[in-house]
Amino acid sequence: MTRVVVPVRYPLSKHSRATLEEAVRIARERDAELTVLHVDLYQSNRGVTRTDLKRAVEREFGPLVRARYVVRKGFLVEETILEEVAAEDADIVVIGSKQASRWRRMLRRFLDDPDIDMFLREKLEATVITVRADH
Repeated sequence: MTRVVVPVRYPLSKHSRATLEEAVRIARERDAELTVLHVDLYQSNRGVTRTDLKRAVEREFGPLVRARYVVRKGFLVEETILEEVAAEDADIVVIGSKQASRWRRMLRRFLDDPDIDMFLREKLEATVITVRADH
């Protein structure tokens, strides 16, 4: 079964809602499992729970079939997302354009060519779909 991972902010921002909307569409279209991920940074520790995340998503989109809600603690959002994508063995990662640019900056530290789509495809075998909030 296809697995789609979508990292979002909590509370849901305009960008997170747009990204989530696309992830939900893809998951429904492909009859896929959807993992909605929020990274709660250690340094800000907002105490976000899976229940908080699920309620916020369901307020916007209604109950979702085959959806998991995951809150991970981490120091770096991008690194924690990559770890979750690998752990889930995700086929598709749907990220906002803001997140993509942060990933590029992070990867620039490690790679000569910070092509996030190519990096994820090679390292994690995942397709990355980038969503702009103004679509």
